[in-house]
Amino acid sequence: MTLADGIWHQIFDFTDYGELLALVRNSLVAGVALGLVGGLAGVFVLMRDLPFAVHGISELSFAGASAALLLDTNIVAGSIVGSLLAAGAIGVLGTRARDRNSVIGIIMPFGLGLGVLFLALYKGRAANKFGLLTGQIVAVDTPQMSWLLGTSVLVLVALAVMWRPLAFASTDPDVAEARGVPVRGLSFAFMLVLGLAVALSVQIVGALLVLSLVVTPAAAAARVTASPVLLPVLSVLFAVASIEGGILLALGSSVPISPYVTTISFTLYAVCRVAGRYRNRRWGARRTAVRTA
Repeated sequence: MTLADGIWHQIFDFTDYGELLALVRNSLVAGVALGLVGGLAGVFVLMRDLPFAVHGISELSFAGASAALLLDTNIVAGSIVGSLLAAGAIGVLGTRARDRNSVIGIIMPFGLGLGVLFLALYKGRAANKFGLLTGQIVAVDTPQMSWLLGTSVLVLVALAVMWRPLAFASTDPDVAEARGVPVRGLSFAFMLVLGLAVALSVQIVGALLVLSLVVTPAAAAARVTASPVLLPVLSVLFAVASIEGGILLALGSSVPISPYVTTISFTLYAVCRVAGRYRNRRWGARRTAVRTA
């Protein structure tokens, strides 16, 4: 076997695939829930220019999950606590964009440093440590499944309640505030919801690549549509396709799930970017033809 063949079999090996599929049933169900949460939250992440905040929250989420791993408690709960602490700090201290970026820049290395410390103190399986950073497809057991689904429902309900006023406040905060919309309260509430969404995503793709679920699908959808209805629908579809495809591909390999999820997510974005550019040129040509007619 050549080196290329060996690498190929490490990345794609579907031997006994049917038997292995039963091991990731929980992960597939969780993937749909995370796709819904990440796809919908990502719409507002783009509208409010918060991709950097997502990365900052994920680092403290990683620290919380690492602490839970060290203390032998629920990892999902630890991840959620870390995310909420980071989101709350960003929401309170970073009301302005400049202040927010400074706060995130402080939180990121602090969270990563804490996470590294906790993992260094942890004497258990190395795969558990690595999985917090890069994700793992069989990490969702039944207790964690309950936490994931329960938290996902909470996030979806919160987004449904605040969707219209949050969209208004995200599009034109000054006018929204003048009309009585609690802009600051909504901003803080969304940061907490975003913290929960990030904590959930970390469980599958890991802390380092959470942007591929919360940012990239929405960015891809925004390239092909500006419709307030179609945009979140496409964002969710792209997020679900990325995570479910990543799980199914990673099942037959020795490689972590995150490269598959990020590759699918990036491919969708690239295709949408090309399609969006083609659509814009076509519409531009039509408008020019109408004006000259």
